[in-house]
Amino acid sequence: MFSVRDMGVDLGTANTLVYVKGKGIVLREPSVVAIRTDTGSIEAVGAEAKQMIGRTPGNIVAVRPMKDGVIADFQTTSAMLRHFIRQAMKTKSSWAGKPRVMISVPSGITAVERRAVEDAALEAGAKDAQVIEEPMAAAIGAGLPVGEPTGSMVVDIGGGTTEVAIISLGGIVTSKSIRVAGDEMDEAIIQYVKKTYNLMIGERTAEDLKIQIGAADDLDEERSMEIRGRDLLTGLPRNVTITSKEISEALSDTVLAIVDAVKVTLEKSPPELAADIMDRGIVLTGGGALLRNLDKRLARETGMPVLVAENPLDCVAIGTGKALDNYDVYRKRSAAMRRAQGRA
Repeated sequence: MFSVRDMGVDLGTANTLVYVKGKGIVLREPSVVAIRTDTGSIEAVGAEAKQMIGRTPGNIVAVRPMKDGVIADFQTTSAMLRHFIRQAMKTKSSWAGKPRVMISVPSGITAVERRAVEDAALEAGAKDAQVIEEPMAAAIGAGLPVGEPTGSMVVDIGGGTTEVAIISLGGIVTSKSIRVAGDEMDEAIIQYVKKTYNLMIGERTAEDLKIQIGAADDLDEERSMEIRGRDLLTGLPRNVTITSKEISEALSDTVLAIVDAVKVTLEKSPPELAADIMDRGIVLTGGGALLRNLDKRLARETGMPVLVAENPLDCVAIGTGKALDNYDVYRKRSAAMRRAQGRA
C-alpha cells in the first residue's frame, strides 16, 4: 500500500516535476541551482535560479546538476531534490515522517548511475527510493496499455535524452536511449547563429527560438523572430531576424538522430509487436514532442502513424506517480537486478 505522502519525481535534465498521490503534479521547476562560489552555499533553486543563468555576479554561479539525464554533480542534485521534496511536502500540512519516492531515470543508464539517483533521494530525505525507466513512466502517463500483450511504442524527448521503447506485458521489449534531445537542439541553434551571423546568444534565447519558430521540417507558413546577442567582431549588442527555415536547418542533425533511433528500435522489434504499433501508432512525449512537424517527419520516415500525447510535458511525472501503486514490484525488480549484476 502507498502512503498519501509518497511521491513520484520526474528528475529531468531541464525540469523536475513532483507528483503526489491523490493530488497530481504539485511542483514543476527548472533543474537549476545557484551556488555562491566563495562559501559553497546555495543561493537559489528552480525558477529563481534559472533567472540567474548568464546574469550572475562573479561569486554566484547557476548550474544544472543533471546532464544527459544522469547526475553530474551528486551533492548539488541532493540539495536540489531536498528543496523540491520539502516544497512538495508543504502542500500537505498533515504529513508526518519521510516519503517513499519513485524517480524516473533514462533506460540506458548504468547500475552506478541508477544507484546515485537512489542515494541522492535518500540523502534528500526520502524514507526509501526506487527508480522507473523513463519510457515506461512516459507510456503509463500517456495512458498506453503497458500491461497488455500488445505492443506500444513511446518516444520520450526530454532535455538531456531521447528514450525510444517498445513495451508489452509490463516490460520493455526493446529500447534505445540517445543523449540527443532538447539541450542538443538549443546548442545547435547557438552554433548556427554564431556561424551564420557572428552573433553569440545564450541558452535562453536559443530555447525561445526553438519554442517560438522551431520546426523539424519546413513549415507551410514561414515564421520569423527578432533576437539580440553579442556581435563577435565588435563585442557590442546587435539584433538579427531569424526565420523558421533557418531553425529547421539548424536542427536537422539532432532531428535526424532522433529519427534514426526510432528506426533502429523498430528494426529490432518482433514482427507481431511491429504489427500492433502499425495499428496503434507511435506516441511522442516530453518537451521535444512539441517541436512543430516532428510527428509528420517521423510518420513520413517510418511509414507508421505518429501521435503526440495529450500532455507530453507531464507524461513521465504522471506515470512515475501512478507507478507508486506497484512500488513493491519495482523494489523487487531492482533487488533482482542488483543480484544479477553482482553475479556478473
